[in-house]
Amino acid sequence: MARRKTIIMGAAGRDFHNFNCLYRNDPDSEVVAFTATQIPDIDGRVYAPELAGPLYPEGIAIFPEEDLAALIARHQVQDVVFSYSDVHHNYVMDRAAKVNAWGAHFVLADAHRTMLQSTKPVVAVTAIRTGVGKSQTSRYISRMLQKMGKRVVAVRHPMPYGDLRAQVCQRFATYEDLDSHNCTIEEREEYEPHIDDGNIVYAGVDYEMILREAEKEADVILWDGGNNDTPFYKPNLHITLLDPHRPGHESAYYPGLTNLLMADLLIINKIRSADPHNVDRVVEACKLHNPKARIVKCDSKISVDKPELIRGKRALVVEDGPTTTHGGMTYGAGWIAAKDAAAAEIVDARPFAVGSIIETYKKFPNASGILPAMGYSEQQIQELEATINATPCDVVVEGTPIKLSRVLKVNKPLAEVSYELEELEPGFIEEALKGLC
Repeated sequence: MARRKTIIMGAAGRDFHNFNCLYRNDPDSEVVAFTATQIPDIDGRVYAPELAGPLYPEGIAIFPEEDLAALIARHQVQDVVFSYSDVHHNYVMDRAAKVNAWGAHFVLADAHRTMLQSTKPVVAVTAIRTGVGKSQTSRYISRMLQKMGKRVVAVRHPMPYGDLRAQVCQRFATYEDLDSHNCTIEEREEYEPHIDDGNIVYAGVDYEMILREAEKEADVILWDGGNNDTPFYKPNLHITLLDPHRPGHESAYYPGLTNLLMADLLIINKIRSADPHNVDRVVEACKLHNPKARIVKCDSKISVDKPELIRGKRALVVEDGPTTTHGGMTYGAGWIAAKDAAAAEIVDARPFAVGSIIETYKKFPNASGILPAMGYSEQQIQELEATINATPCDVVVEGTPIKLSRVLKVNKPLAEVSYELEELEPGFIEEALKGLC
């Protein structure tokens, strides 16, 4: 019997995990291609034979998503599996309609069938959108578990943008590890804060292998999710964050609603800076969609190390990239910090943008008031640096979770912004963790 021809639509992360879980060892299926979008410069690569397994001796080619219709026709594809995150439900159904019109089934993988079982307790931190505050929540939980005497290993949602064979299972415990793996800015934004807290971080491509390695040195596995994707590991405690700055998004973006429906704890973050009416709307959505989950109200406490550099000055605000690209936000913690520190002006970097940064602004016009910290490649990091250095301003306000000075040579003073989770009704998260451990 002929194997069932399949294409996996992805963005270098969930797509590979779905393949590993559902197709790698399935003799009845043949994945003829991956398609890629969202992340620059990931099409044109190959999911190598060492990763794809014995059923794929030549590996699996990765094509741009624009080639999908032609690929379906060329290979007589029967199934197309949608495998990336933080997209509007209308976007998903647009792709579904096109795939159906091109002659294939459109498939959304079961979240539970792609969750691996751990031998250790797992706490999963997910969200309804990118930029809600997963990273600060993961740090908060990690510190709480450490105070309980637990060894915590954080496993981060994949970001394998380089040589996939070299990124199968990555372990990060020092800044030297980040350098040796040639980490992008996006990777550093997620790994550095954990390293600062003394945690070990794992990430990569093969999340079965990663899990088994992490279990060797952990009492608790902390799944630190990416975008609004569902967990790769079956959680004993599933925490989902919601954003009152984007009411309604909790039920409108894929697969964020899935996280809302599955969660044990629902954290509504950024309470103090949100419209109270919008907070109420999100609370009601939580009660509607997941009445069994406990709701925890929190705030994102923002501070800046050198407010005197900002006061009365022209400030260029550099924000966390995914928050303002995938997440669709117009600003982040850096912009709020600059306003609170009484900046005379927030400078527009668009006229001074270089290379791919110009294209970023075209693709994400919502980010026009700030500069997204884009750095998916060495070239893009250089273009970000050139954009910052060409922009006429007095200070650069770092709204990213990392120290830009570690990867960029900036010709202006830097004011570093930090943001931490603050429980407005303390005790609920600790209670849930004690029940777990």
